[in-house]
Amino acid sequence: MNYMKTSVWLGLVVTGLLSFSCANNPEKKRVSEEGALTYTNPLPVQFGDPYILLASDSMYYMYGTGGGAKDGFCAYSSSDLVNWKSEGQVFQGNIPGSWGVANFWAPEVYERGGKYYMLYSADWNVNPTNELENFRIGVAVSDKPTGPFKELSDKPLFDPGYPAIDGNLLTDEDGRTYLYYSRCCYKHPVESEIADEARKAGKFKEIEESWIYGVEVKPDLSGIIGEPVLILRPPVKLDDKQAEWESRSVTSGEVNRRWSEGPYAFKKGDTYYLMYSANFFGGQYYAVGYATSKSPLGPFVKSADNPVLEKNVEKGGIVTGTGHNSITWSKDGKQMYCVYHGRTQKTGEERVVFIDKMGVDANGHLYVEGPTTTPQTL
Repeated sequence: MNYMKTSVWLGLVVTGLLSFSCANNPEKKRVSEEGALTYTNPLPVQFGDPYILLASDSMYYMYGTGGGAKDGFCAYSSSDLVNWKSEGQVFQGNIPGSWGVANFWAPEVYERGGKYYMLYSADWNVNPTNELENFRIGVAVSDKPTGPFKELSDKPLFDPGYPAIDGNLLTDEDGRTYLYYSRCCYKHPVESEIADEARKAGKFKEIEESWIYGVEVKPDLSGIIGEPVLILRPPVKLDDKQAEWESRSVTSGEVNRRWSEGPYAFKKGDTYYLMYSANFFGGQYYAVGYATSKSPLGPFVKSADNPVLEKNVEKGGIVTGTGHNSITWSKDGKQMYCVYHGRTQKTGEERVVFIDKMGVDANGHLYVEGPTTTPQTL
């Protein structure tokens, strides 16, 4: 691995080490003059890859990468999406019997059958060829959303033969559950017109890519059913309408990788929506797009509206690096919220949490009302 590749992954590790402790409690609630509950982005929570679960106890629970956790994950709880209480570390890996030994990333928690299941990524302890990026996706379970979560198995959910991260689940009306995940860029050079241009410009010799896959999983989350299907990948042609925004980390000379990662799937009507992030997660160009399909495993078509969430510094704002989002809802189910991490001039390289309203309009177009840094009313 060259210096550029090493710095990409080490940057995330350093970010985690510099994060707030799990014991930190964010600021207290703010109320507008009209009496409505308000908040201002970014939230005082230093997570990457934030995920919020609205549980059956009518509480919100937030999980994420970093936050001061040691070989695992912290959580915060809230009754209103504004006031967040630290619940401490709720999962720890790299203990006797663990399959995951380092780099614990992107937790997502699902309530199923009275229990809580956490999907997460980590380095697998089975690594006979000493791969520098040996990530897989695993499952941990708890009786409570605040843990403690215990690994469901002493091995990952499955082994696709390449490093995999960013697991996300969608359960359809028929009860079948699907996993969406990202194949890492590591040792995955891909030829494209974008790669050709990078070589001609003397920027990079090769461009590695991450791709998003989907696969059905067993009802008890103990394994997969069938083989993973390629869902999304970065554009190959320069005249592809998605090529410009999905290739900015390469065309700017930032890094020799293009990402399709951080998938989040949901269904509205008869349409499946898959949100995803592109560009370097540690850089300013990280942004979010989406694709749609009539089937949970595709084919998915990327929206002409992409990106739907990106940095706003060119418009006078202070936010960059917006990405790896999840979605949560108001308690009445009427308002969708996009939960994501970003950076500001004040937070520097530290990733912090943003929450902004989002929705799908009458024509099926997904939109995000962000990034915002002014007081927002819930």
